[in-house]
This record gives sequence, C-alpha cells and structure tokens, in this order.
Amino acid sequence: MASTLEVKQYLAHWFQLGKKVYTHNGDRSLLPSKIFNDMDYSKEFERCWDIILSDRSGDCYLEDTSQTIAELLTPTWELVDCARCSMLIPLQIAGIPPEHCPCINLPQWPNLDVPTPRLAVSVRSKLTNMQERLERLAGDN
Repeated sequence: MASTLEVKQYLAHWFQLGKKVYTHNGDRSLLPSKIFNDMDYSKEFERCWDIILSDRSGDCYLEDTSQTIAELLTPTWELVDCARCSMLIPLQIAGIPPEHCPCINLPQWPNLDVPTPRLAVSVRSKLTNMQERLERLAGDN
C-alpha cells in the first residue's frame, strides 16, 4: 500500500516535470508553481493536496495515468520505480501493471544531464549533521 507520504512524494516529483493533477473528473487541473518551501512542501502544494483529498473534487488523477489518487491510497496499489526513467509509478499489487509511465510523452526524459526531481531538503538538519561530524573529528585529534 502506498502511504500518504509516498503519494505526496510521487505527485511532487511529477509536478516538477510539469505533469498536472486533474480534478472534478477531468474538468479542472492543478499544477503548483512552487512545490517546496525551505525544508517542506509549499503552502501552494499543500492547498493542492487538500483539494485532491476533498470529497468535492471527484476523481483526481495524475496526467497520463488512469489510477485515481484515492485508489493509490488503498491497499491494492504501491509505488515503484519506472524501469525507463526511475520515477515513481503506480503498480497494482495483484493484477496487470499500468500501460505506461507518465514519462511516456516527455520527449526529453529521462535526461541524465539535468537534476532529477527531488524531495524537500531540510537544510537545518543537514548543517547540524555536518557540524556534529566536524565536532567529532575535532575531538578525535
């Protein structure tokens, strides 16, 4: 089963490549312009997430996929790496795999010359870890 955190990460990665989430059974779309804010998801991303989870939004699904976000949050789905591009894609635990990865219509993807989509980075925790390692090294001398 894909956890809520995994589904958010899945959407954040695809949003970075310009994929939209369609809501209201395909009548509207969401694509936050800002996905991260410092070490967490941006307010804009969180608003999109709230809309996606709302009962009033109807079926919501990532562009070029057929699974709804609600389906991904059930025990019959998990998220795995695409064999072509290593991005997360949904896989039904028991059944037929999806027809294709959403990367299918990204002509320049995968592109190993550019950074891949990322997760939010906690700069403060990274700096704290570096400081602790430096202090340990200084203490060893």
